[in-house]
Amino acid sequence: MSFDVMQSRPSFPRRLLGFVEANGQEAIILAAIILLFVVVGVVNPRFLGNSNLTSIFSGNAYIAVAAIGMALVIISGNIDVSVGSLIGVLATIAGTLAVNGYPIIVCWLAPLAVGVAINAFVGFLVAYVRIPSIVVTLGMLSVLKGGLISATAGAWINNLPPEFMLAQFRPFGVPAPIYFMVTLTLLAALWMRYSGFGRTIYAIGGNPDAARVTGIRIERSIVCVFMIHGFFAGIAAVLFATQLQVIQSTVPPNLELTVITAAVVGGVSILGGTGTVIGSTLAAILFAAIGSALIFTNVSAYWLRAVQGLFILATVLADMARRRRLR
Repeated sequence: MSFDVMQSRPSFPRRLLGFVEANGQEAIILAAIILLFVVVGVVNPRFLGNSNLTSIFSGNAYIAVAAIGMALVIISGNIDVSVGSLIGVLATIAGTLAVNGYPIIVCWLAPLAVGVAINAFVGFLVAYVRIPSIVVTLGMLSVLKGGLISATAGAWINNLPPEFMLAQFRPFGVPAPIYFMVTLTLLAALWMRYSGFGRTIYAIGGNPDAARVTGIRIERSIVCVFMIHGFFAGIAAVLFATQLQVIQSTVPPNLELTVITAAVVGGVSILGGTGTVIGSTLAAILFAAIGSALIFTNVSAYWLRAVQGLFILATVLADMARRRRLR
């Protein structure tokens, strides 16, 4: 009897894989975050200091917000490698308006409107002209990055008015970017799960031919997805522009890689059709924590890029294995 029980019990790798599939990759990432904080906190207690925790959660909230929009784009079966350049341009627009005396609400809302407009054009090229999204966004990356440097000559924007600094507000003692990150993640997760358009995005990314047969207007939906992505990029740009006293008129280095990695490692399939925005937010927090942990353990922060690459490879391989089993 005991022999039969031992034979029927699944191996540890299978039990672990079953746990991941049952609870989602979010549970694994959350466990990794907790383990990282415990281990590094024991090695260097300053890692758990209030200033460092604020830097991890608040200073990187704009990446998590941008990763929400990126997750939607990838779930739809597309990708956007120009998001870093877009955030740089939108942040510069917000700062320029602020130092020129425009109303603060205009300075906050203008990047959102411009982000939606730019990505509507990108979505149109992808959906109706049928240019692959990787090609369109690569071209847009060069256009935005080159245009930003040409327009500003790399000059920094300073003398920003205090009322413009949204990311420095602390309602009830909590930095404003944390409110944005948590609220937008929860709203987007609920919208993707329970709204008709949210299910449409999953259908398009999972099987576009079947989605078209059911009557889904794929082209219009893809344009809408890119517009929503532009909206989240606009919010991320405002948070990025207002977290410091100056705005550097250049594209944040490797920002697009960080945003894409957060979405993919968070459980969004690079092939489209599956994933959640909660996972992308948790992955953004994990990478921020890893970067900080490397500093507090006297390890070169450049290893963070290697860690991100390993995470991407592992996640993609796991997703491919899961799809083979489903077939």
